Amino acid sequence: MMTKPLRIALTKGRLEKDTVTLLERVGLGCQNLHHKGRRLILPLPQAGAEVVLAKAADVITYVESGVCDIGIVGKDTIQEYASSLYELLDLGFGRCRFALAVKQGSHFFEGYAPKTIATKYPKIARSYFEKQRMDVSVVKIEGSVELAPLLGLADGIVDIVETGATLRENGLEVSRWICDISARLVVNVASLKLRKFEIESFVTRLERGLNREL
Repeated sequence: MMTKPLRIALTKGRLEKDTVTLLERVGLGCQNLHHKGRRLILPLPQAGAEVVLAKAADVITYVESGVCDIGIVGKDTIQEYASSLYELLDLGFGRCRFALAVKQGSHFFEGYAPKTIATKYPKIARSYFEKQRMDVSVVKIEGSVELAPLLGLADGIVDIVETGATLRENGLEVSRWICDISARLVVNVASLKLRKFEIESFVTRLERGLNREL
């Protein structure tokens, strides 16, 4: 009886490219990923696995539901959407930071007037302000969150910041850094019990590749 391949949900885009680089560094051929065409499920035969390309939030859904054993996704998505999975490895790439940003020269933490925050990540925003013991209203924005303070919808935004160039160009500045984020390897709870050896072997192989990079 053939062993069912490990199924790895991989976030499409930048994390996909960085993951392929890591897989190749540890000797896993990624020809199928380089020549994927429009296919979304791709075999990774040297790892006894197959890769499922998905949007970040869907990676969490696939891993938590058990249709995928492993996921590679940003810490931001884990914090916003995950509830029941294991986070086994910080992959170190896709680094950026969550920040509270406000209009340049404004004083967000002064005064007692109620504040409104616009964000794509309401769970993360609420958690941060709860820790600050501040009662704020959170408005979920799907597009360019920088617009919200400019239009008067919000007093500030909580968003991912890499260089800060977009903030500066729109008259905003970082008021507080909230946390660092990077790509993580996550695992389905049941899969880690049922396929412990396979998963741990795969993770160990990736760890060696990361250490080699250092």
